[in-house]
Amino acid sequence: MLAFGIGQAAEGFKTQAFNVFLLFYYQQVLGVSGVLVGLALGIGLMFDAITDPAAGVLSDRYNSRWGRRHPFIFISAFPLFIAFYLLFNPPPSLSEFESFLWLTTFVVLVRGSLTFFHVPHLALGADMAQDYDQRSSLFALSSVFGITGMALVGIVGYGYFFPTSALFSPGMLNPDAYWEFSLCVAIAMFMAIMICCFGTASEIPYLHQSKTDITLSARWILRSYREVFSNKSFQVIFVGMLMLTFVIAVEAILSPFMGIHFWGMKTEELAILPISMVIGLWIGYPVTSWLTRLVDKKLALIVPAIFIFINANVATVLRLCDVDWFPDNQSPWIFWIILLRYLLHGICLPVVLASFNSMFADIADEVELHSGERREGVIYSARSFANKTSSALGAILGGALLDMISFPSQAVAGSVSENVVWWLGATEGPIMSCVSIMGILFFFRYKITRARHTEIVEQIAQRKAGKVK
Repeated sequence: MLAFGIGQAAEGFKTQAFNVFLLFYYQQVLGVSGVLVGLALGIGLMFDAITDPAAGVLSDRYNSRWGRRHPFIFISAFPLFIAFYLLFNPPPSLSEFESFLWLTTFVVLVRGSLTFFHVPHLALGADMAQDYDQRSSLFALSSVFGITGMALVGIVGYGYFFPTSALFSPGMLNPDAYWEFSLCVAIAMFMAIMICCFGTASEIPYLHQSKTDITLSARWILRSYREVFSNKSFQVIFVGMLMLTFVIAVEAILSPFMGIHFWGMKTEELAILPISMVIGLWIGYPVTSWLTRLVDKKLALIVPAIFIFINANVATVLRLCDVDWFPDNQSPWIFWIILLRYLLHGICLPVVLASFNSMFADIADEVELHSGERREGVIYSARSFANKTSSALGAILGGALLDMISFPSQAVAGSVSENVVWWLGATEGPIMSCVSIMGILFFFRYKITRARHTEIVEQIAQRKAGKVK
């Protein structure tokens, strides 16, 4: 479980680097327009439409002495390391269009490499944990490591690589720090994947094997995805997750702009905020195990998701409405208010993310009951592509929104007009939260309860026993 959880940190490292630093680097430092950066991420998404299903189907169908998932997990680490480093290190003196081409090429390679780790990794979790509650514990631990990985990139990035200086305020405007930053993140991703691969290898003899009598064909692949997408519970979780991930991506793109220009913080203060979230995560991990045993996963998902929505908007709305008693940016209370928000977010996130991934594993059991075949790879490839789709669309919109509100490039802290800053806050806060509410409403239609899952497992066991006879 520990090795599996550490593997999720690899995606966390990449996600935070993409969401927070990549667009900022290309738009603010290299001077590439937000629209072109968003377009490059969108092109990467088009290739994900090929790599995600391929990773899912191949890892479902592949058989070897090292299992179905582990060969893909191991191999993915090497191209991911190289492509990520080169993404943040384009040759000097490139034109804007040449920088766009460089960005597009290595976004595609990073995403493709990570796909062949991420999809088999999630499917491996569903293979490893068969129990309704054990799945929640496993994916909760995985989520904690994933978000901890994201937080560490923020902590180390803001605090060590991009400190505020006399020449660079904010520190992320320093172009010379990005090669060290990217190398550090690339090494961390490689190590996390290796720990996951070798640390879970002892589980290989106990995992499901592929049915080798089924011929891999386009018709079989289409049938596999049709069976998954025809599942009603999968449909509602898929769409709801798509909407929430979209909002998270937009907010992540706008986050450094919000911290520096809306709340008036320095990069050193921004580096401390993820520490509060990490503390919250490790408080939330045991809460997740307790809560998911107390209530069904649907309720364990909906309640903290609503709380996160409220927690994310209270301070921003008070500032936008210019409430008299709410402190201004010169007050030390602002930092503590945002710090508390990160802590509460951290407590809730393991419950939400563990419920998501555990629900998909339960759906795999229901799909097996109806189809007679395991589809974890297909299910988690669809989940992965949904996340990437919404993240890419969120990045595209985030970059476009910066252009729409006329946010200047290479903006020094305190130099942006009040009107632009107000629209930045309104967009990142209440406007995007309308999409969050719509996503949460979908979760109310999820149908697999604890009792229903017990029935599914019993029926599968009875069918297998009948085949033996």
